[in-house]
Amino acid sequence: MASGTTGRRIRAWARDIKRDVVALWLAARDPRVPVAAKIVSGIVAAYALSPIDLIPDFIPVIGYLDDVILVPLGILLAIRLIPAGVMAQLREQALKVGRPRSAAGLVAILLVWIAGVTALGWWLWGRMPG
Repeated sequence: MASGTTGRRIRAWARDIKRDVVALWLAARDPRVPVAAKIVSGIVAAYALSPIDLIPDFIPVIGYLDDVILVPLGILLAIRLIPAGVMAQLREQALKVGRPRSAAGLVAILLVWIAGVTALGWWLWGRMPG
């Protein structure tokens, strides 16, 4: 019986996370939200809605760390920066909006990967004999 309750709680938590990501996406565009909260909300939403991850999920254990730890912590930070009444309205609005995609998140993650590969190549090039 306890495992059924735990499963329901986990599904509810995941549903809340999805709703809050959309609410943060809306918050980044809302004039009632302070600038710092808009920036944090935009970054968290762009990353969470990006079709690719900074750490790919196929990498054992750490591949899911961003989904399980980083995104929820980013959501908590953003929510703390948004006035409670505004966040409640954004959550209601998020339930009516479909799941958006983040082109900005995709571009940001791709740029991080390109920078990392470039830095690694540069480092390896400097270590080549000759």
